[in-house]
Amino acid sequence: MNSMTGYGFKEAVIDSTQISVEIKSVNSRFLDLSVNIPSFLNPLEARIRKAVSEKIVRGKVDLTVRVRDSGDSATVTADPAAAKRYFDAIREIAKSIGKEDAEIPLSLIVSQEGVLNISRNYDAEAFWKKIEGILAEVLDQFTEDRQREGRNLEHDILEKLSVLDSCAAFFKEWQPEMEKRFRTQISEKFHELLADKADENRIMAETAAMIVKYTINEEIIRLQSHLQALRKEISENPVPGKKIDFICQEANREINTIGSKNQFIEIGEKVIEAKNALENIREQGKNIE
Repeated sequence: MNSMTGYGFKEAVIDSTQISVEIKSVNSRFLDLSVNIPSFLNPLEARIRKAVSEKIVRGKVDLTVRVRDSGDSATVTADPAAAKRYFDAIREIAKSIGKEDAEIPLSLIVSQEGVLNISRNYDAEAFWKKIEGILAEVLDQFTEDRQREGRNLEHDILEKLSVLDSCAAFFKEWQPEMEKRFRTQISEKFHELLADKADENRIMAETAAMIVKYTINEEIIRLQSHLQALRKEISENPVPGKKIDFICQEANREINTIGSKNQFIEIGEKVIEAKNALENIREQGKNIE
């Protein structure tokens, strides 16, 4: 089980090239991957995305690669014709406002677009060889961070699941007590109204009707089944987040039905306890991949 939040970072210098890779993530229903890389590394984006998606199933993930190449051999070329055209245009403006040609600084001319042109020939494959190992290390670090937090989430969920198991067991144990109390209540009412004329068969019929109306046996069976499914997902599914949310919805339906049929304080207290535990599991499930 992995958390959807995690962080990884590494910086290294390889053959005069300083490279840093950072990855961080928060919760998301699906994989939402944002890759931020220098434009000259755009040919590598598909490979970077593939490497990340092989490790991550869900989460809003931001990955940033920064590169500084101290061995950069940039080629700078000048366009004198463009420089002259800029100079003539600026001189015309200068004359119109009473300025002299000598007051036009060279820095103003060379700063204009197209006067100086810088070209770099980047070998994307060569950069990939430098980045690939660092990216793999950061992804491992990031995955370990998510696994560590995932273990904490799993521990908390299992604690809440134990509470739900206990509540379901209580509901089941209370079934005979509920039937006994229904019979006692109905018998007391009949004897209060009819005294010795109370019909035992009528009491039994009314008791049976009450049991049919308020029995929670089916809900208990379905609830326990959902709890078993929840444990199975947690133990066997490496990415159970979505399934946990679905199972919790189904379990919540059964608990609500038990609560709506309830006639006794003891059951009501356990319904509240079960709903609280289940809500905690649902909230934690939103953090799980």
